[in-house]
Amino acid sequence: MKCPYCRRGDFAVVDSRTQDGGFPVRRRRVCDHCKRRVWTVELIEEVPLKVIKKSDGRREPFDSNKLRTGLEKACYKRPITDQQIDTIVRQIENEIYARYYGEVPSSVIGDLAMEYLRQLDQVAYVRFASVYRQFQDVSDFVQEVKPMLANGKGAPPRRRMR
Repeated sequence: MKCPYCRRGDFAVVDSRTQDGGFPVRRRRVCDHCKRRVWTVELIEEVPLKVIKKSDGRREPFDSNKLRTGLEKACYKRPITDQQIDTIVRQIENEIYARYYGEVPSSVIGDLAMEYLRQLDQVAYVRFASVYRQFQDVSDFVQEVKPMLANGKGAPPRRRMR
């Protein structure tokens, strides 16, 4: 880095300090020519994540609010708190930022959302699946619910005969 004052010297880092949360990083620098001292601040700039749409392959910026809206619609009138939805959104964001750089297929986001909803609430899971997988008729619902019924989860409670 060239000195902004004399334009001849290079700055050498003398001291580094992190702020709360780990960034921004403040660095104390000294010019090797004019000996002036300055503080610089370094911020981390994230590469914006693009979502590759499954319908036509176009790319659009990842928007966690769209994900949240879809989850809220699936969880409408279910015993699921806003905090639980926020947690799912954060978990999905963390996973896709950890596994993908630059672009992520929309199918990955949908599959992650379905997996978290399956663990949280089966009705919300089926609602989300019906939109995400574009169910056409009742047989699509049945196919989606069959595995849940087969392993005992989601089976209706048995009524006692009197």
